[in-house]
Amino acid sequence: MTTATFNSPTKANQTHSGWTLYERAKQLIPGGTQLLSKRPELFLPGGWPSYYTRAKGCHVWDLDGRKLVDMTTTGIGACLLGYADEDVNEAAKRAIDAGGMTTLNPPAEVELAEVLCQLHPWANMARFTRTGGEAMAVAVRIARAHTGRSHIACCGYHGWADWYIAANLSTDRALDGHLLPGLQPSGVPRELTGTALTFRYNHAEELEELVARPDISLAAIVMEPMRFTEPTADFLPRIRAVAKRSGAVLIFDEITAGWRHCLGGMHLRLGVEPDIAVYAKSLSNGFPMAAVLGRAAVMQAAQESFISSSFWTEAIGPAAAIAAIRKMRAIDACRRVAEAGTMVQDAWRKLGQRHSLDITVSGWPALSSFTLNYGDETAALRTLLTQEMLDRGFLANTVFYPTVAHEEGVLHQYIAALEETFAILKQAATAHDAQKRLRGPEAHSGFSRLT
Repeated sequence: MTTATFNSPTKANQTHSGWTLYERAKQLIPGGTQLLSKRPELFLPGGWPSYYTRAKGCHVWDLDGRKLVDMTTTGIGACLLGYADEDVNEAAKRAIDAGGMTTLNPPAEVELAEVLCQLHPWANMARFTRTGGEAMAVAVRIARAHTGRSHIACCGYHGWADWYIAANLSTDRALDGHLLPGLQPSGVPRELTGTALTFRYNHAEELEELVARPDISLAAIVMEPMRFTEPTADFLPRIRAVAKRSGAVLIFDEITAGWRHCLGGMHLRLGVEPDIAVYAKSLSNGFPMAAVLGRAAVMQAAQESFISSSFWTEAIGPAAAIAAIRKMRAIDACRRVAEAGTMVQDAWRKLGQRHSLDITVSGWPALSSFTLNYGDETAALRTLLTQEMLDRGFLANTVFYPTVAHEEGVLHQYIAALEETFAILKQAATAHDAQKRLRGPEAHSGFSRLT
């Protein structure tokens, strides 16, 4: 297959190899993909490339050889250094060549635990998994083992496991705004009803009310210290105080925010220490790796429960994580990512004003997004944006997670394409004909988050 540039783009929603393969996938894989966030219908039904043959920096090549600039979440936030970073890949290749899996343990996992504890002086011990969802399940299991309690108070999105989705057993609206509206907890044992309770970000009083109930004895408080929304001055200190007063384990989910805002967890910048912090995604720049980091007094409870898995002992993930952390520190990755995100956020605002588009820019530079404020027409306009940007060689929607690979020259190209696209969106909004301009259906809605 030859590699083509995007000088003569294939129009979105014309027949292409990626969508054809996706139609096959839906016959073989329930839902078509392993990750909800990668379902093509969330972007451009009938037109999203869906699959890639290779990736480098901030570029991906689809099955038809088209070279595309990724201006979305760049691997769902997993590749902070950019795709196929040479230094991280080299470390992973050395681990592969040395034997990725044996009867003995890889020494890299000890080194990684030391590196993480050095970056987080409040922590003494670490356990490792290979995905964020299972790492969160391990963290909750440890908290329950440590406290001997069952109830979990949670805020925001924390994965697919039973302990979390059980929140919707009492009412299927409990996770509205945290995950998906009206999500049915199919397959989650009814016996878990009432074990997971939700509270809203920046509403510490809701957690305080939960703890005051005589029928609630919390094992853990699970939340992201920050995602898109900045915490109010007293929010996290009040959460920390509730945890201390109630004896609950405070678990910070740093799977998305960790490493993007500062080297380590976002809580380091915010100045509030948890009892456990959970990392994945950018920790190893795209290689499967996750960490549960915590205070020794809490972490030792892992010995009282059965928490064990063969592939948590392979060598590739720890090697990649060590190399990624080393490089993030050496090149000041967080500063560079913030600069790229700031440039894009500024462009969204300026172009929105120039074309009189009603948009709202939100989030921090490292986790940026904007909304189109057009009521019932918003979904069609958002889909039209993706369609027009894809025609111009960009994977794009209203969310952008910058990487080190998003250098200024690429961003200028993106902004030029966005200038043309915003003009089209304004025309469509004025004429109320965005739906007619689409070459396929509107995109489906994705996660709806409070944080």
